[in-house]
Amino acid sequence: MPQFHSELDAVLRALADPTRRAVVERLAKSPAVVSELAAPFAMALPSFMQHLRILEAAGVVDSEKHGRVRTVSLRPGALDVLHLWLGEQRTPAERQADQLGVHLALTSTRPTSSKEN
Repeated sequence: MPQFHSELDAVLRALADPTRRAVVERLAKSPAVVSELAAPFAMALPSFMQHLRILEAAGVVDSEKHGRVRTVSLRPGALDVLHLWLGEQRTPAERQADQLGVHLALTSTRPTSSKEN
């Protein structure tokens, strides 16, 4: 389990920044070259490359260099650790919501006394 938590921590840290989340959203569509990824952001290329290094260190993206062109892609299954953790957290909350739903259904279907004149 410690490996699971260190992977989760790395992914959460990497996704904590809005620039890196935007990069992941873009890469979910298809791989892209660095210049294309950097274009929407108002920052110097070295600063943008630091974001990519953080994503790569966390195991979220992979990059490949062919000549002078670096292509970045979302690593398959990279966000699985996040999905698994969220699933574990969601289960108790969903169970409580189900219990509340049953309670509300039972209390709202009780006959009410009304006086008709």
